[in-house]
Amino acid sequence: MKKLTIDDVARRAGVSKSTISQYLNQRYKYMSEATRQRIAEVIEELDYRPNGLARSLKQNRTHLVGVIVADLDYTLSIQCVRAIESELQNQGIQVLICNADENPEKEQLYIETLIARQVDGLIVFPTGHQSSAYSRLDELEMPFVFIDRLVDGVSTQSLLLDNEIAAKMGVEELVHNGHTRIGMMTLPLGEQGITPRKERLGGFRKAMEEAGLPLREEYLVSAPAQEIGARLSELMALPEPPTSLIAGNDIVLAELLKASNRLGVSIPERLSVIGIDDAGFARIYNPAITTICQPTHEMGVQAAKVILSGIEDRDRPIPITYRFPPALRRGESVKKMEIR
Repeated sequence: MKKLTIDDVARRAGVSKSTISQYLNQRYKYMSEATRQRIAEVIEELDYRPNGLARSLKQNRTHLVGVIVADLDYTLSIQCVRAIESELQNQGIQVLICNADENPEKEQLYIETLIARQVDGLIVFPTGHQSSAYSRLDELEMPFVFIDRLVDGVSTQSLLLDNEIAAKMGVEELVHNGHTRIGMMTLPLGEQGITPRKERLGGFRKAMEEAGLPLREEYLVSAPAQEIGARLSELMALPEPPTSLIAGNDIVLAELLKASNRLGVSIPERLSVIGIDDAGFARIYNPAITTICQPTHEMGVQAAKVILSGIEDRDRPIPITYRFPPALRRGESVKKMEIR
């Protein structure tokens, strides 16, 4: 049986070959809905499969986008990647997902691997602050977008939460409920300060100052996930322990809740808790945990749109940092304190 060509589809649909080409490349601007429908019906009727490799060579595109994730354990990463993949697939682009495990060397290796695969662009959740890792992308004029973190010395489109406002919302919710002994727990800041951790801690300090509350350094904990339990035990053993804690992200919140169960620290009777990042388990924990949510779906969709724009318009875009507003989602994990 003769292999079907674009000419066969054009003849059957009663349109030009260039119209079929426009349809296959999803350029519908000057095409009527009736024509689109007719072409779709003919393609289905003939079971036509375009030669993807030939099309990619002609367009100098592979219709592949690489996504490098700092750590797939984060709620943010999972939800953003889901939205990115869905949005790009709707545009006929396949996604290659790589998990760097917070390892800059692994991230660099993935960048080189994806360049070799000739991806059209990259969406990156950066692991660190090595601006040299992105110099190859600049040399190749390959569009790339950052999510969740910034890298000093690298100018590109970046999308992240307004982290300072997120921490401020947490402090304000606790102050509103009468708390004055407020602490915060984060994962280690990293050598130069991982963006969301650094900004959330900075926002916490600023919000405490604005509320006129004393900032007690012993209430501020930055520790690896496996040490969160031990550090909670130390906090609660203080002569004057905190009455409330803000968990800097979903991983800290998970370890904090596990430790509180193990140590018999009741929430919210003995300790009020607010988490930044809307982890799914926060809603099913008893009591439901109050969280400061990120619009992860919107962030992922916007990242996909930005990279698509960069791929289709090869002019160097103006580096813009998009800040997404957080939202407070109340649970039952904050105790109303008696005001004395």
